[in-house]
Amino acid sequence: MLWATASVAALGFLVALEIAARHHGLPGPITNQAQEVIFAPKSGFLLYAGMALMIVVLPWRQRFIAAGAAIGIDVAFFLARWAVGAKVTEGHPFGNGALWVILGYAVIAITRRTGRERVLLLKGVGLGLLLVAGRKTGDTWLHITSKTRPAVLDQYMATADHALGNPSWVVGRIVTATGPIGAHVLDYVYVQLAIAAVIVALYQLRNVAVERRFPGHHLVRTFLVIGLVGPAIYMIFPVVGPIFAYGADGGHWAVANLWPNTPPPIGTPHQMPFDEITPRNCMPSLHTAWATAIFIHSRKGPRILRFAGAFWLIATLGATLGFGYHYGADLVAGVVFAFTIEAALRSLARGWDRSGIRLVTYSATVFAALLVAYRYLPVKMAEHPWVFGPLLILAMASVVHCYTQTIKLWEPKAAPAQRPEPQPELLELNS
Repeated sequence: MLWATASVAALGFLVALEIAARHHGLPGPITNQAQEVIFAPKSGFLLYAGMALMIVVLPWRQRFIAAGAAIGIDVAFFLARWAVGAKVTEGHPFGNGALWVILGYAVIAITRRTGRERVLLLKGVGLGLLLVAGRKTGDTWLHITSKTRPAVLDQYMATADHALGNPSWVVGRIVTATGPIGAHVLDYVYVQLAIAAVIVALYQLRNVAVERRFPGHHLVRTFLVIGLVGPAIYMIFPVVGPIFAYGADGGHWAVANLWPNTPPPIGTPHQMPFDEITPRNCMPSLHTAWATAIFIHSRKGPRILRFAGAFWLIATLGATLGFGYHYGADLVAGVVFAFTIEAALRSLARGWDRSGIRLVTYSATVFAALLVAYRYLPVKMAEHPWVFGPLLILAMASVVHCYTQTIKLWEPKAAPAQRPEPQPELLELNS
């Protein structure tokens, strides 16, 4: 019943978003996903990542068959496009095969499976499709923010960011100094964040085919909920980012061409109009939230996975700041947002109790306080950076500390080994 309710709710949300997108003259997530069945997909890597999540429910032999079928279908599509002279101007030359395999197993689950086997396979199919649908939903949300939020709050964020020392300007100059190599590495990490999430998720779901059930909580759940709830904050707090509001990419809409060489002066912030193309997707930084979730879930893995999770978090923070996509205050909010979502989902998986309610309430309160401070206290924050800067970091650190301490209480403690009592026969022999 829980999975059925969640599926109906997700479908209803997608339909509502499709209608909203159509109202603004845009294709919605359902249309974009349906087009990838035939046309060159824009999310080739992500489609194969979704298929990888789906096949965790299959035995190894069927996994190889599914992968081979996906590659074969992609080769057939590539040859067909080449034969008719169709050029792949947008998207990837592969990915259709992965989507066909996912949809094919949905048909198999309904027509050839029964009972628990059908439910398990449908869960795998749903997990794979949700990963891709989450990406399509996010893209649609971004278009809607640009159409419905004509004014942005970047001046408030840039003013508040003085409390943190204008980190986007600092890191932007560092990335520029590293040349094309550093920029290309950070860009790859930034773009392929979903692939890193799938790698960690595959480790967490490695025993699903054997145990015939999914774990109570895993990274994909956190990843999807962050992507679902985060864009709603964009509608409340629209921000385009320093490279647009204070850089050359903003064109005549920008305040001035200041990023990354000259930090913006402290003044009286106000809402500023912006174009109907640039997404208002800065507050909070969802890339930071996703990278934080990857870091959290990689802590239980082997050393190489823990190292990869830490690297992806650090590189993502560097990319979001170094490319001018976010202010430092966005990243602080993104970390708090990630821990709030993670705490809520863990509490839901284990059952709500006083410690879980307290943790989620505190984390959500800190996140709301950050939004209020950025909106109504930016000048005070800029004028007293040695007060508000440490306070921002302390607020973020307090959420992380409360989360780690609460999780330690939730983890089962290993019982100490008891010494075996001496046997009477041994006592008689010793005597």
